[in-house]
Amino acid sequence: MTKILIVDDEQLIRETLTMILIEKGYTVITAEDGTTGIETFQNERPDMVILDIRLPDMNGLDVLKQIKEQDRDISVIMITAYHDMETTIQAMRFQAYEYIHKPIDAYELEATVDRVAENLRADRRSKTIILPDNPPYKPDKIVGKSRAIQEIFKIIGLISENKAPVLIQGESGTGKELIAKAIHYNSVNRSEPFIPINCSAIVESLLESELFGHEKGAFTGATQRKIGKIEHAGNGTILLDEIGEISPAIQVKLLRFLQEKEFERVGGVERISSNVRVISATNKRLSELIQQDHFRKDLYYRLKVIEINVPPLRDRKEDIPLLLEHLINKINAELQKNVTRISNQVMDAILGYHWPGNIRELENMLTRAVVHSSGTVLQRDSFPDLFNLKNGSETPDKIISLTQLEKEHVIKALQHTNWNKGDACKLLGISRPTLRDKIKKYDLKKNNLPVCRPKASRLDVDPSAF
Repeated sequence: MTKILIVDDEQLIRETLTMILIEKGYTVITAEDGTTGIETFQNERPDMVILDIRLPDMNGLDVLKQIKEQDRDISVIMITAYHDMETTIQAMRFQAYEYIHKPIDAYELEATVDRVAENLRADRRSKTIILPDNPPYKPDKIVGKSRAIQEIFKIIGLISENKAPVLIQGESGTGKELIAKAIHYNSVNRSEPFIPINCSAIVESLLESELFGHEKGAFTGATQRKIGKIEHAGNGTILLDEIGEISPAIQVKLLRFLQEKEFERVGGVERISSNVRVISATNKRLSELIQQDHFRKDLYYRLKVIEINVPPLRDRKEDIPLLLEHLINKINAELQKNVTRISNQVMDAILGYHWPGNIRELENMLTRAVVHSSGTVLQRDSFPDLFNLKNGSETPDKIISLTQLEKEHVIKALQHTNWNKGDACKLLGISRPTLRDKIKKYDLKKNNLPVCRPKASRLDVDPSAF
C-alpha cells in the first residue's frame, strides 16, 4: 500500500488531506513542522511526500532539499499559499514533482497523488535501460545490431585503407554525418581534418568560394584571399551534406575537381592539387533528380564509387533498445540527470511508432522527456507528443498508408507551431529543405490549415474544507 507523508503546520489541512487520502486507500502519516518531517521521512520511508513551503521552524524548500539528498527519486508535491515566481522556480529546481497553490483544489491534488502512485507502480514494471556497469557515453558512436547497420560497419572497415569517394543516402535524421565521421576516424588519415559543409545552408553565390576559396578582388567584398574548405581539409575528409541541393554550375566545377584532383580559387589562375577524400550525403534519391534533369549523371557516378544506404529507423526497430540506452546515457551526461529506466508502456509506444524524423526525432523526444522527468523512470506523462501522435494517427479499424501518415504528421507539426517552420523542423527532427520538400509534395498551404489554439481550461473547484 502506498504510504504518504504530509508535512504542514495547519492541523485542518493535515486532517482533511488525511481523510481524503485514506478514503482512496492510501496510508498516511503526518508531521507539523520541517524538523519532524525530516525525522519522520528518515524513519518511515514513505513513497511520496506532500510538503508545505512555509513551516514554523524552517523553509519547506530546505526540507525538500534534505529529503532529496536522502532519496533523489522521491516524489514531493509542494503546496503553498504564496504565488511568487522565485519560490516556484526554486521548488522545481530542487526536483519537486508538482507545485499546488492554496486554496487547494481537491481534484487537482487527488489527480496528482494518483499520478505519482501510478508512476510508482509502473516503476516496479519498468525496463532498466542504464545498468550500473554500462560504459560511459561515447560521442560519435554508431549504435545498432540490425543486419543493415552491421553491413555499414563492414563497408567502413573495407574502405578504411583507401580514399574512394563515398555517397551516403538516407532520410533526414538517420545519422549520415555520424557515418561520415566513422569513415574518416577509422581511416589511415584520421589525424587530418574532417570538415562538413551543409550545401543547402549556403547560397549558390557563396558556395563556390566556400569550397574552393577565392583570391583578393575576385568579387565585390573580397578584400583578401580566402582559403576554401577543400584546401583546409588537406589530406583529410570533406563532407558535402545535402549534395542534392547544389546548383548545376557548382556541379560542373565539383565534377572537374573529382576528375582532375585539382582546382582553382575563385578569381585565381593557380592550379592547386588536393588529395582530400570526398564524402557526400543526401536525403534525396539522386537517381530521381537525374531523371528530372536536376543532377548530372556523370557527377553522380563520380560521387558513388562507394554507396551506403542508411535505413530509416522504422526499418531497424531491433536497434531501438540499444539506441535508447545510448541516447539516454548521452542526455543524462548533458543535463546532469539520472534516468535509468523506462516504463513498459512507453517502450511499447516507442517500438510501435513509425519515427518519420528517425533518430533525430527520437533523441529530441527523449531529451524533452528527461528534462520533464523528476525521477529515474521515464513514464507516459513525459511523452505527451508520442501518445498524442500515436492515438491520433492509429485506429483499430482503419490502416492508412505511410504517405498519408507522414502528411498528417507534418500537418500536425505545422499546426502545433502555427506555421513557424524553424520550430516545426525541430519538432519533426528534419532540415528546412526537407520540410520545404514535404510542404510542396503534399501541397500544404497555411491558409488552408487550421491554427492550433489552447483549449480553455475549466474553473478550479475550491472545496470549503480548505
